[in-house]
Amino acid sequence: MTRDPAPAPLSGAFRAVWRWHFYAGLLVLPFLMLMALTGALYLFTDEIDGAVYRDLSRVEPRAASAAPDLWVVAAETGLGGKVSNVLLPARPDEAVRLTVNLPDGGQRTAFVDPYDARLIGDTDFGGVMETVKQLHSLILLGSWANYVVEIVAGWAIILVATGLFLWWPRGRGVGVASIRATDPKRRPFWRDVHAVTGLYAGAVIAFLVITGMPWSAFWGDQYMAAVKEHGLGRPKPPAAASPFAHADHPGDAPVGVGWIMEGMVMPTPHRGLASLSRVIDTAEVQGLARPYRVSIPSNPALAWTAARQVKQVEDTRTLYIDAATGTVRADIRYDQFGVGARAFEWGIAVHQGTQYGWINRYLMLGGCIAIWLLGISGIIMWWKRRPPSLSKGRLGAPEAPPGPRVRAAVLGIVLPLAILYPLTGLSLIAALAIERAATLVRRRLDARAARSPS
Repeated sequence: MTRDPAPAPLSGAFRAVWRWHFYAGLLVLPFLMLMALTGALYLFTDEIDGAVYRDLSRVEPRAASAAPDLWVVAAETGLGGKVSNVLLPARPDEAVRLTVNLPDGGQRTAFVDPYDARLIGDTDFGGVMETVKQLHSLILLGSWANYVVEIVAGWAIILVATGLFLWWPRGRGVGVASIRATDPKRRPFWRDVHAVTGLYAGAVIAFLVITGMPWSAFWGDQYMAAVKEHGLGRPKPPAAASPFAHADHPGDAPVGVGWIMEGMVMPTPHRGLASLSRVIDTAEVQGLARPYRVSIPSNPALAWTAARQVKQVEDTRTLYIDAATGTVRADIRYDQFGVGARAFEWGIAVHQGTQYGWINRYLMLGGCIAIWLLGISGIIMWWKRRPPSLSKGRLGAPEAPPGPRVRAAVLGIVLPLAILYPLTGLSLIAALAIERAATLVRRRLDARAARSPS
């Protein structure tokens, strides 16, 4: 019986890239798997929300609805707060949802029957999917966690890039395109699962990460600033309208207008009795398709907004309406955005799985599942080859011999990403410092063990 030839030794460059692939996974895996899980749930927002709040959101359709101003009265009277926005549903058998700001600073979502202005009930602001959203962005940990999201995203791209480098065929049978090993108890099976999953899902994972970057606190702000500076962002207001301004108070910022128009308000010269009924009448006359959300600014000198809640970005439309007269101050549509803003909004819609229907949703879901499969298979592979001396600080990362070729292999992959995403670059420097310190400690421990009598 002939034996299989021994595998060729791993090159120094391969081991160096493998080492950073290992450390990148170690750094981001818990965050990435949490974000994949919550992201997968968020893809089914409508279904989950409909199932959880079925009893609150279902109403009996009737011939005529009550005056919208009575919806506000019902919500404010029932909850003792102030309504800040109203979501008009697409279907006639759904309740109107109103966001109510409470005196203690909290918020609740009120469900009101649009036909008789009856308060059906209320729930925490945004409901269960708002919690999922906050988990996805890590905002539940604090505002600082938004910077962690950017670091994780940068390292996730490093994972994809180094994984592709490790997979690439080099005459060693590494570039597998199907699972060859059949025994799940052995490491080669999980190695094949890991490699094949990364091969087919790597592009989707990278897309999810890159299109999620605009949400980040640092890189996202820099992107938006560049778009604005070069005239590639939000449109200018109509000549007859007041100029756009940034909301001075969170209660003035319109909701549901998309990321490009977020925080944009418009002063209105008219003063008088503002009316939700008048604003909705104007939106209906203008042909604004439901569902749409009406935002009620706390400052009476500002126009109200009625923003269509869209699945495809081409349907984006926001009306700025004088609530005292019903005059449309501005009618903002997707084709008025600059190319940078359109790319921004398109990336978000595809990221959320809405732009191209069911195929878009399930492709993004596949990326989320792949992240979990990569994480689980990576953990199992590490466990099966873990070193016996974990207590001595040896985690099982391959040693990378020094040399110009080794440094070039690693820097060629990591450095461009560190420059593109500065927070990732800073975390890379921190990781190098920690690795250097750990190496020095380990060498001292080894030297002390070698000097001690047996």
